[in-house]
Amino acid sequence: MRFILLALMLAATPAVADVPAADVKVSETGFVVENRAVASTAPDAVWAALVAPARYWNPDHSYSGKAENFTLDAKAGGCFCEALTSGGSVEHMRVVFAMPGSTLRLVGGLGPLQSEGVAATLTWALKATPGGTEITQTYVVGGHMRFDVPATAPLVGQVLNEQLTRLAALFPRH
Repeated sequence: MRFILLALMLAATPAVADVPAADVKVSETGFVVENRAVASTAPDAVWAALVAPARYWNPDHSYSGKAENFTLDAKAGGCFCEALTSGGSVEHMRVVFAMPGSTLRLVGGLGPLQSEGVAATLTWALKATPGGTEITQTYVVGGHMRFDVPATAPLVGQVLNEQLTRLAALFPRH
């Protein structure tokens, strides 16, 4: 499996070296990661890009190694999925709330969290600001994890922050 979260547990990669550290809070029962970025466009344009993960998701953070294999059906019950070159597929997360231009909420454990006994929720919140959109990304994870949570949580935050940074970079400041 090529999912980068697992690889990050083994070694840091240059692909995420320039991404700022996430705000991470760890407890006895899980962790919360929060990242923020600003895109220099309106929330509707950010939404259109957000729901097209093939445009910004780093292929190093995948099972297939191909960003174009990602899809996201942005409606309740919709799948954030990846087609595998072997003909298989991966459901990374399931959409539980979709308010175009405002909020996208998905549930599921990403990467190595998928095989753990966790409940995890990723929320992308979009807020219009002068000259753009503030994007807040929050990932809340709780449950049983068979790895060092305080060591892993910042790595999860860094990988998610990289995706947020790549999304915001689709809209360069002029």
